[in-house]
Amino acid sequence: MPEENGGGCDGEHERAGSTEHELVLLAAGVADLAVAGLGRAVGGLRDLLSRADLGELAGAGRQEVRARGRLAVDRLASGPPARLEVLARRVVAARDTSSRS
Repeated sequence: MPEENGGGCDGEHERAGSTEHELVLLAAGVADLAVAGLGRAVGGLRDLLSRADLGELAGAGRQEVRARGRLAVDRLASGPPARLEVLARRVVAARDTSSRS
């Protein structure tokens, strides 16, 4: 990897080294964010496993993930999702959740 100060190289080589250095810094920053997020996720998982209502919480989480998946698929489909359909699904999901409580 070229030195940051260029060490007597021409301007083009310095710019290429600067670009490589920038990419390395960006990759390191993304990796740091991922590790920090993983640490938070592990802490959250530890808290989650200590809950008494884990089964109920897992069921609600599954419903939430399915709803998000459905919305993502709808969003990526050929056209925009029907707004009333999305609202109706949210109402049904909210009723299901409130009736189980």
